[in-house]
Amino acid sequence: MSNDLVKAVILCGGQGTRIRGVADDLPKPMVPVGNRPILWHIMRLYSSHHINDFILCLGHKGSAIKEYFLNYRALSSDLTVSLGNHNAVEFYGTAAENWRVTLVDTGEKTQTGARLSRVRKYLQDNELFCLTYGDGVADLDICKLVEFHKAHGRIATVTGVRPPGRFGVMRTDRALGVSVVRDFQEKPQTEQGWINGGFFVLDRRVWDYVSDDDGLIFERQPLQRLAQDGQLVMFEHHGFWQPMDTYREWSLLNDLWHSGNAPWDQKDCSKTYTTTK
Repeated sequence: MSNDLVKAVILCGGQGTRIRGVADDLPKPMVPVGNRPILWHIMRLYSSHHINDFILCLGHKGSAIKEYFLNYRALSSDLTVSLGNHNAVEFYGTAAENWRVTLVDTGEKTQTGARLSRVRKYLQDNELFCLTYGDGVADLDICKLVEFHKAHGRIATVTGVRPPGRFGVMRTDRALGVSVVRDFQEKPQTEQGWINGGFFVLDRRVWDYVSDDDGLIFERQPLQRLAQDGQLVMFEHHGFWQPMDTYREWSLLNDLWHSGNAPWDQKDCSKTYTTTK
């Protein structure tokens, strides 16, 4: 029985309305941190843990993301263009990133649950896969995250983080040595507790919790149902985590990158993860 590398699904439908003035003509995942889109930084984090097969759920201005990857090698390599009859292009060297990228148009205004549902056909052979948002980075050990998920045996793992307020919280109980999520509340009044930092690991049973309904928000009904069924476990991340929702946060990420000490810029993990067909 053959094995496939674990795939990472990235939700790339965001509009970035609170980062106006930075790159108004770009979808949020393409807003640059340094000289690369934040999406590239997220993919590089996975790649440093030997996950190189990506599925991008496109939405707002998704064509810009398609163009970026279609032209990726040309933009990152030396090349010679012959302008004769054949219009041939000769590239020098190989691309630094050994990535396989599937780009899927999941709808202009589709919500996150439906976006996930619409890439199901590209995950049919995967027992488990990763899922995250296209607008946040962390110094997360994805090797440990995947091992943690495989060890507890439940359907879903969500990475819990403790940043400053303005986010929702997850209430958890300890059961058999892991933190089982009992309730999932998006943006309540309190600013205490763990919050959803993205970086999920899911197994194929999650398809029973999502649908193709445009308005289905993954963070609401699907996660609530998983929590109620005792199938959502939290991986505690105590390190760096930063979304890019505002101009201030965009500036912070750029300052960290230009300092040469970006916490999410990690060395390779020593393990390679596979999932059985």
